[in-house]
Amino acid sequence: MYAVIKTGGKQYKVAAGEKIKVEQIAAELGQEITIEQVLAVGEGAELKVGTPWVAGASVKATVVAHGRHDKVRIFKMRRRKHYQKHGGHRQNYTELEIGSVNA
Repeated sequence: MYAVIKTGGKQYKVAAGEKIKVEQIAAELGQEITIEQVLAVGEGAELKVGTPWVAGASVKATVVAHGRHDKVRIFKMRRRKHYQKHGGHRQNYTELEIGSVNA
C-alpha cells in the first residue's frame, strides 16, 4: 500500500518502511508524527484520489534525523561588465521513516 502525501509544499509518494527527506519539520528526534494531508492512496491497481484530501486517510512517520542538504552553488555574471557574484545555499531537511499508511 502506498500514499501520496503533501508536506512542505511538495508531494511525495511513500510506502511503509521507506525513508524520505522532507522540508524541515519542528519535531524532536524519535517523535512520531501524523500526516493528515493525503492526496491519494493506492494498493495494486486500486487507487483512491481525494478532493483534495482522502477522507480518513493518514500516514504515521517517525523523525529519524535533522540535517542540511549539500550546498547549491549560485554564480551570477554579466558578460563584458566585470560583474561576478558567488553565493551558496544549504536547505534544512528532516528525515522521516514511514511507519504505516492508514486509509
